[in-house]
Amino acid sequence: MAVNKDGTTNYVLGLMLQLKISGRVTVNNGHGEYSKQLNEKDISLLSKDECRCNPVRFFAILTMQRSGSGWFETLLNSHMNVSCNGEIFNKERSKNASTIINTLDKVYNLDLFTSASKNECSAAVGFKWMLNQGLMQYHEEIVQYFNRRGVSAIFLFRRNLLRRMISLLANSYDKEAKLLNGTHKSHVHSSYEAQILAKYMPKVNVTIVIHNLKEAEEKTTKALEYFKSTRHIVLYYEDIVRNRTKLVDVQEFLRLPYRELTSGQFKIHRGPLSKQIENWGDVEKAVKGTQYESFLNDDY
Repeated sequence: MAVNKDGTTNYVLGLMLQLKISGRVTVNNGHGEYSKQLNEKDISLLSKDECRCNPVRFFAILTMQRSGSGWFETLLNSHMNVSCNGEIFNKERSKNASTIINTLDKVYNLDLFTSASKNECSAAVGFKWMLNQGLMQYHEEIVQYFNRRGVSAIFLFRRNLLRRMISLLANSYDKEAKLLNGTHKSHVHSSYEAQILAKYMPKVNVTIVIHNLKEAEEKTTKALEYFKSTRHIVLYYEDIVRNRTKLVDVQEFLRLPYRELTSGQFKIHRGPLSKQIENWGDVEKAVKGTQYESFLNDDY
């Protein structure tokens, strides 16, 4: 897929190829619009003289597992001009700096097609990237790439790391138990499914709970330090839940036309942590009196 020197892309027609659409379309050669019959081969070979789109903003959601990133991604993808391509870095793609850069090129040259790809002119294209998927190990090369290509970083973390821990334990259990009719689901789309998954109450290893909370906290701090020279915004799951104006901030950050963002996902774990942890008394005793005591009471 061609990316022009002025930052514009042939994205609309490229997505038509991915969607297996072929027919008469209106294109713009910089001097005016005209209608043209195209087949799939034509579409894949279009140059900047045949089609111009609005400049596309590149972004990456930098986050950790069970921090609300799946929900946040569905919110972004509800915007007609955003294509957020999910969690694309597997072991093969993140094994070294070279494979990471090659994958980034595929995303930002608009050669990566997923179910999130839009049949509209996209104003922002990105994906979701976990800190443990080569992001921290090769941060120097990635920061250089982000700054060179103009990639904006959206940090999404969770303030209540104890709730994140419970979500991790419950999700790990369901990978084996498959509580929803023999199917594992990390995210659900009905209150019924959420209630079933929420019935499981994990047991926390209190001998390492403080260590694990501190480790997660240090990882987020280190990520922010590594990527401080990039254009970035820092978001917290709890803040978005409580104050939807944060979604306005995100759209402004990506320079998008404002839209009301929606998601079909349902929150799984609700209410006090005392109703979600099997050995709540032991956990409360281990955490009380530490810098993480507030996590015991926060609702999100």
